[in-house]
Amino acid sequence: MTTNWQTLGRGMVDVVFPPNCVHCQGLVEGSPYRHLCAACARKIEVVKAPHCTTCGHPFYGEVVGERSCPHCQSLAPAYREGRTAVLLKGPARALVHELKYHRGMHVLADMTAIFARCPGLLAWVRGATLVPVPLHTRRERERGYNQSVLLAEGLAQAAGGGTTVARLLHRVVDTVSQTHHDKKTRMANLKNAFALAAGGAITAGQHHILIDDVFTTGSTLNSCALVLRRAGCLNLDVLTFGHG
Repeated sequence: MTTNWQTLGRGMVDVVFPPNCVHCQGLVEGSPYRHLCAACARKIEVVKAPHCTTCGHPFYGEVVGERSCPHCQSLAPAYREGRTAVLLKGPARALVHELKYHRGMHVLADMTAIFARCPGLLAWVRGATLVPVPLHTRRERERGYNQSVLLAEGLAQAAGGGTTVARLLHRVVDTVSQTHHDKKTRMANLKNAFALAAGGAITAGQHHILIDDVFTTGSTLNSCALVLRRAGCLNLDVLTFGHG
């Protein structure tokens, strides 16, 4: 009942004071999301099959043979499958930037709703242990939160069915920002950057899914996956909100 009253109250507030779209700054009216207007909501490109089995990027047209896209062929993933919810452009990128750089935790509900719109994604996640990619302690302290933890928690709640979040990894090296580096430099920067968290316990047969906001080159996710593999994680996949 409390949730229903909260939903009603939020709806009334939105009618009187419509929120602004995080992408175009227009008023949000008639949209399935609270922080994207209807026009920007239509620009969200949810990923559907067929897609690359390493990074989740969609294939277009008929697919024959290998299911890995060209820029993933040199990655040698330490995980089984990689999936992503959306392509990171336009409004989707604005949501990530709002969360990551502007303390915009209010967009988490929209990002979780987008996860839910990705065909079969909640069923794939349900019952798994979600492992957020860690931030270094200094960076998390400065930001006030780890966006990957928040995404994992929202996703676990949406999926239900015993889906849990476990912070099994620790970032031991405070690496420089990876945003403007190529794959080779990223891999060098991330060597030995992650370790199993103190008290982190791996159940070999349990389905573990690494969670991050963005898949760019896959270097960060693969470095995390290698640590989990060495700790005995045999059933390991990767999921990101966006690709790009």
